[in-house]
Formats: sequence, structure tokens, C-alpha cells
Amino acid sequence: CKEDKGSPEQNDIMQIQRMKQYEKINIGPGEFYATDRVVMLTTLLGSCVSACLYDPYNRIIGMNHFMLSGRHNHRDVPFCVTDSGRYGVHSMELLINEMMRLGADRSRIKAKAFGGGSVLKSDNSVKCSYFAIGDINIQFIVEFLLFYKIPLVSSDLGGLSGRVIYFDARDFSVHVRKITKTIESIYKREEQYCKTVVETQKRAKTDVDLW
Repeated sequence: CKEDKGSPEQNDIMQIQRMKQYEKINIGPGEFYATDRVVMLTTLLGSCVSACLYDPYNRIIGMNHFMLSGRHNHRDVPFCVTDSGRYGVHSMELLINEMMRLGADRSRIKAKAFGGGSVLKSDNSVKCSYFAIGDINIQFIVEFLLFYKIPLVSSDLGGLSGRVIYFDARDFSVHVRKITKTIESIYKREEQYCKTVVETQKRAKTDVDLW
């Protein structure tokens, strides 16, 4: 994980120069992408979490962008066995299965995790969570990786800022740019996504078998 330390202008120039070298693919809320090509995967995160997975031996990478609603969950319940946890497991399953389809070895997959900022407040009309949604997402990804024995190599989770992350297929580094000035736009984007997640989890409560 590498966090840009220069001025915003210097960082933007560096990112533009880096991206010109090869293809950039943007991952939106609820999406995932895996590839064996030399690309840059990027996404904008607030309360959501992205898992950046890679098989360094077969050189296959993947990224997702997900949120758990936290409906009917409490802090002392493992999220992998809750209704909302199944949504997160499904997101991880889709990504890992796609990586394996491209030739990744499950035993070699490593992870870096980002997001889970406190940018989305609880709202009675949305009913996303009994506590901070970012906390739910963080706890889930940590529990999931631990349970399925996927090494968490590095992470940048929590806090009050949004993040733009860039996952570089060349060396598997993740560059992080913190976002503070546009936090309201992130809030509106994830509020709508949260409503979608809640409705999705109401309709589908299917058990998920991983691999």
C-alpha cells in the first residue's frame, strides 16, 4: 500500500503519467473485475470496502467494491453467517472464482483492503445499520480473509475520509489518495447504493457455497 504524500497537483500529474502507460478500469459500487492483463484498477470509496486480490505467481489481479447493509446485525455476531454477510461473501466469491477461471491458484491469493470510512450516517429511512456502516464493512472483510486463510498483506481502513485507490497490476501496489473536500458527493452516492443493497438483501437470502 502506498499513500501519495506530495501536493494534490503533483499527485495528479504522477497518476496521469502512470495511467497513460496502460489501460485504466474503473470499478463502481457493487461491481468487481479480474484480469491477467497489465492494467490499473481504480475506484472511489467512502463507507464501502474494496478487496484488492492478487496471485503474484500467476500474475492475476482482481478488485471488488461492496457494502453490507447490516440489517438485524449486532457487533457480537460474525458477519460471515448473517444475511448481509452472505451478500459480502457473494461479492468475494464472484471475484475469487473469476480470478481462478483466469488461472489463479486459490492457495497463492493475497489481499489488500481499503475503505470503510465514516462518511455515511445512519438514516431511519434507509435503515442500513445499527452502527457505522464503515465498521460493518471493515469487520466483514477482516473476518472473511481470516476465515478463508487469505493473507491480508496491507490495508487502509476506517477514518473519516473517502479514498480513491489505484491497484497497479505491474507490482501489485495500491496507491491511495485521501478525499476530504468532496465528501458530500460520496455520501449521496453511497446513500443510494445502500438503499439498493437493502432491497437486494430483502429479495435474496440464498446460502452461498464458496468455491
